[in-house]
Amino acid sequence: MKSRGTELLVGLDVGTTKVCAVVGELRPEGEVEIIGFGCSPSRGLRKGIVVNIESTVESIKAAVQEAELMAGVDIRSVHVGIAGGHIKGFNSRGVIAVKGDEITQSDIDRVVEAAKAVAIPLDREILHVLTKDFIVDGQGGVLDPRGMSGIRMEAEVHIITGAVSAVQNLVKCCERADLNVSDIVLEPLASAEAALSEDERDLGVGIVDIGGGTTDIALFHQGSICHTAVIAIGGSNFTTDLAVGLRVPSGEAERLKLEHGTTLMSRVGEGTMVRLKGPMSKQVKEVPRRYLVEIIQPRAEELLELIAAEIKRSSCGDLVTAGLVLTGGGTQLEGLPELGEEILEMPVRRAVPRGVTGLPEVVADPRHATGVGLVLYAARREMARLDLRGAGEEGLFAGIVSRMKDWVEGVFRS
Repeated sequence: MKSRGTELLVGLDVGTTKVCAVVGELRPEGEVEIIGFGCSPSRGLRKGIVVNIESTVESIKAAVQEAELMAGVDIRSVHVGIAGGHIKGFNSRGVIAVKGDEITQSDIDRVVEAAKAVAIPLDREILHVLTKDFIVDGQGGVLDPRGMSGIRMEAEVHIITGAVSAVQNLVKCCERADLNVSDIVLEPLASAEAALSEDERDLGVGIVDIGGGTTDIALFHQGSICHTAVIAIGGSNFTTDLAVGLRVPSGEAERLKLEHGTTLMSRVGEGTMVRLKGPMSKQVKEVPRRYLVEIIQPRAEELLELIAAEIKRSSCGDLVTAGLVLTGGGTQLEGLPELGEEILEMPVRRAVPRGVTGLPEVVADPRHATGVGLVLYAARREMARLDLRGAGEEGLFAGIVSRMKDWVEGVFRS
């Protein structure tokens, strides 16, 4: 879609608690401006996986229609984020003999294909093959080997897979909402586009996207991704704990979490009381605010300890020297970065989307990092495509994309 000489890009974040559509314009100078946004409650997903097709379709339609109205455009294609406990990532290596006098794009494609040639269960689908590093005649740390001389080339890649059924159901929901899926992107990769700087990626950083149903983790070092993981705990778990512990409806528990919740008892004044509504509409009572902390803090500690264990389990945990960046709706909980620094023993900060202009209610909100990141991801791919078209050749960032109908398989270099 094009408008006023610009390229329109749409990110669709289909989450456990909400569906958000973000519309961005890629201007000729390379700047991305957010011009439209739509959000609808998500009623058909559980832990990032579609459990009700019709409810999910209705949520997608509502979010897209709101974004269309705000941006004044007709949305037909989207970049969709995917998450959930079915996502798995692992590292692989491929080796080839270089055919000519110097390494070409064809050699890079061949070595990536060799690294990708691993046994994958029939019920799983490759979503991304992310190049981490090239090794030419034993020399590692090569980011772009094109034009180099060499006899033997190796590629280290990170392969991300998802359950075929989960991918198919997500695509089916989009198609029933009259949308064409341009690409499916792992949500922490999209969030990283919006929340991380290049310096952080090079130094070594982890991004933790705490959504409604899951917490997505991606670790970066020397500019490339080295580990991904999904933890089946999200912001909705805090809400459920409050609802059960205080015996209030979920909506009231969510309000209490956002308005009065904190992970640090030191932030609660002595004798501070909180008004809450019980299951009956006229049932109003007061409880000490410390009751909320006593419910929230153990769950926050559990989540952070699981994050710490996942980082320790990874092959690059010791390389996360820049610390962790928290994003997503679950990070709105007061005191979470401070508790994270205490448990993880590393710098922890809360991030908001960066690298875009436009609607301040979107670009300044950590809840929308994934949606904005999907737009930035699409913009980077589009700029690479335009640059390669101008150069008259297919390059490293073009990758191999054969999408949908046969479902998802993408090859690109982050």
